[in-house]
Amino acid sequence: MKISVLLTSVLLTVTLALAGCAAPGAPASSEPPETAGTSNETLPGAPALTELETLLEEIYSRVNPSVVNISVVESQIPGFPLPRRAEGSGFVWDTEGNIVTNRHVIADAGKITVTFYDGSIVPGIVVGADADSDLAVVRVDVPPDQLKPVEVADSSMARVGQLAVAIGNPFGLQGTMTVGFISGLGRLIPADENALGATYSIPDIIQTDAPINPGNSGGVLLDSSGKLIGVTQSIATESGTSSGVGFAIPSAIVQKVVPALVASGRYDHPYLGISITSLDPDLAAAMNLAASQRGALVITVTDGSPAARAGIRASEGEVTIDSQPVAIGGDVIIRYDDIVVRSSDDLVTFLARYGSAGQVVTLTVLRGGVEVEVPVTIGIRPGS
Repeated sequence: MKISVLLTSVLLTVTLALAGCAAPGAPASSEPPETAGTSNETLPGAPALTELETLLEEIYSRVNPSVVNISVVESQIPGFPLPRRAEGSGFVWDTEGNIVTNRHVIADAGKITVTFYDGSIVPGIVVGADADSDLAVVRVDVPPDQLKPVEVADSSMARVGQLAVAIGNPFGLQGTMTVGFISGLGRLIPADENALGATYSIPDIIQTDAPINPGNSGGVLLDSSGKLIGVTQSIATESGTSSGVGFAIPSAIVQKVVPALVASGRYDHPYLGISITSLDPDLAAAMNLAASQRGALVITVTDGSPAARAGIRASEGEVTIDSQPVAIGGDVIIRYDDIVVRSSDDLVTFLARYGSAGQVVTLTVLRGGVEVEVPVTIGIRPGS
């Protein structure tokens, strides 16, 4: 089972000035040495250390009761003498007993145990799971007054450099908080195979340097107000532990997927039925477009898909760039409704963030260098 981590703690560097020792034989001065600043000075606009500590303490005391440990005993695998065990994190979604976690945490679960911050332990059952977003909902039978849902913020408002706080259970150490910053936005990471064996990317991912380690998966990534901006999901690492690059599924996706999982056990992802790549200067030149032109070049269009029915055109030509054959000649998508598309990542993100099955959107494309508006009725992703 893949159990991921995220979040490198923020290192608040405090410079400690050593007391100046007089040279041998020289008298010690009774006057304080001249320094560039005093110990209680702070950078302009920066909070005092005690203010930051107070903020973090308040966030932890308010949100930690909402974070749970999830222990999983996987279904018996033929050929293995004992079932495998794994641990992850989760958090309270509502007062109905719904707990959000990563789908990879509870995949193949034969038994699920949920431990709350006060030590109470209850069984959990899976009510819905979605491989394409790596989100799942586990339900527990707990009185509503004992459940404290996490408040959710709009992750689309997050900015690089803002505070990021993670709470989870790395290595089974329940109630661990780590602190860092948002270090990147708009990343894409691959999801596990869905019901049809297809793989897609999870878009709009938040990157953070707050330390995350095995067992953090399914935990919370919070902003400075203590509200959820993401679900910690994975890390980039060569050692299996935090390397300072962690990833969280954004709350904008969580808010779309989780209510559907609670209601029906599934989520219908929006679908166009195209494969795309980012238009770069070399591709633009090969298609007689301005070198500065950006967009999402359509490589293939799936037969019978929403894009095919709308008349979106796939690439039919091929050129060699840097000794590699590349497709050219397809439509270049430059706007999703009124939003500018500068890359393939943009289009995937906008579709996931704003799109829904049955919705009609207008894709503005460059076709032979001419702008064409193409209305497309979004479909349901196969295998959702």
